[in-house]
Amino acid sequence: MSNKRTKLMVAIVLLVFALTVVTGCGGGNQGGSGGQKAKIAYYAFNSEPVLDWDPSVEFSNGIAVMNNIYETLLRFDPEQNKIIPILAEEYSKSEDGLTWVFKLRKGVKFHDGTEMKADAVKYSIERTKKINKGAAYIWDSVKEINIKDDYTVEFKLSYAAPVDLIASCGYAAFIMSPKIAEQPEGWFSQGNEAGTGPYKLQSTKKGEEVVLTRFDEYWKGWEGNHFDKVIVKKVPETASRRQLVEKGEADVTIELPYEDVEALKNNADVQILDAPAFQNLFFCFNTEKEPLNNKLVRQALSYAFPYEDVVKYAMGNYATQAKGPIPYGHWGHGDNLFQYKHDLNKAKELLAQAGIPNGGFKLLLTYMSGDEAEKKTAELYKAELAKLNIELEVRGMPWDSQWELAKSKDAKSRQDILGMYWWVDYASPYSWLYSLYHSEKDPLFNLNYYKNEKFDQLIDEANSKSGIDRAAAEQMYIEAQKMLIEDAPSIFTYDKKYVWVHNKQFKGLKSNAAYPNTIFFYDTYRE
Repeated sequence: MSNKRTKLMVAIVLLVFALTVVTGCGGGNQGGSGGQKAKIAYYAFNSEPVLDWDPSVEFSNGIAVMNNIYETLLRFDPEQNKIIPILAEEYSKSEDGLTWVFKLRKGVKFHDGTEMKADAVKYSIERTKKINKGAAYIWDSVKEINIKDDYTVEFKLSYAAPVDLIASCGYAAFIMSPKIAEQPEGWFSQGNEAGTGPYKLQSTKKGEEVVLTRFDEYWKGWEGNHFDKVIVKKVPETASRRQLVEKGEADVTIELPYEDVEALKNNADVQILDAPAFQNLFFCFNTEKEPLNNKLVRQALSYAFPYEDVVKYAMGNYATQAKGPIPYGHWGHGDNLFQYKHDLNKAKELLAQAGIPNGGFKLLLTYMSGDEAEKKTAELYKAELAKLNIELEVRGMPWDSQWELAKSKDAKSRQDILGMYWWVDYASPYSWLYSLYHSEKDPLFNLNYYKNEKFDQLIDEANSKSGIDRAAAEQMYIEAQKMLIEDAPSIFTYDKKYVWVHNKQFKGLKSNAAYPNTIFFYDTYRE
């Protein structure tokens, strides 16, 4: 074992020991019930656990943490295709889809002791809209929010929209204590939160680790077997994550190389859960930089991509080749959409049409370091591009660094191709099509830098239509995807499956494709 890995293992053991001492000696309900040794879950995460602690703003990895601290009015179950009541017990809408009324659950408390009422719902959504960052766009249709009584809140829309799906979103739909209005700027970034969820934030080390501790007054109660504390820790090395789970020092991890997954199937102490995912990998072209500002070049590079080899060798067949940006199994996916295939002759033909018959240019591709599947995918692609006399530099970077480079003001200083996963925020095709391709003045997640007014108008209209006639909206979304496939601002690489690797004693894990990489730890326990 390397010295670096030895230090990591020692640090984790010391952390768990320290937490056990604190909770075991604290008395009352601080740790396990009756002063017993605390039950601690450890999630070995592959990247930074949280990028922004503001629940109105966070729009990345933090979904896995935030959904254990905060709650939403509703939750979507894609497997059953149904809405689950959380902070709202029931809801209704008008025939025109412009008025939605939510009846709130009584007796719910925020972590600061405030009771959750209609004023908190109004405050939370209006705050998110005002800040207008992250996934705040999901509330664009909301014109006003009215408090009908303490436990009834009314949403008035400027155009029809699927508010039930929006209110189920894993981002930007969190309900927070209205008392945060009294807090100074930067309060969240100082290690504070104000949710209703089963766990409170105990401590955090920026970019590295989050420790959660149970909220004793959680509205569901603590009868039965639950974890008292949760550790979500960045462990970028895949070998380290595997060893932690194999030795029982971590309960669960994700994003292991698929040869490791296959090998672990023979380990009686480890279990594998593979499940559908509304998550797919895009190789985003810098459409503002030569030669990728030429559609013919982008189409050529799409034909050069080795789709079948990537699915087989990089993903271990835990994926399927994507057909457009909306993943298989999600409404709005088009089974009959055109699909690029690996065809180097077609790629050469298109490069010749673009006036670059012999290649001869260099490209920089960035991907998130620690993701072996992305790395292998990029390397397979590099080998194919070399056959076209195109040199591809493959550079692994921490996600925050990769993202900052992609948002550079100068298009020429950005990467040429960016590897990026997208996962659902709320269960609508608009999640992918708006975030990744709608025109932006300053880049956020449209890291293709794609601009098409007709496309923008079509998906905006489809979003409005989905609040009234989802079938009609679906056809509009499919038409919009035809535009994208023709313009080729991205390579639509694959739709993945989630592969959870966990210790056999870790129970209650259920994968929900609408909340990627998220474990609802309240529902899990150790046997």
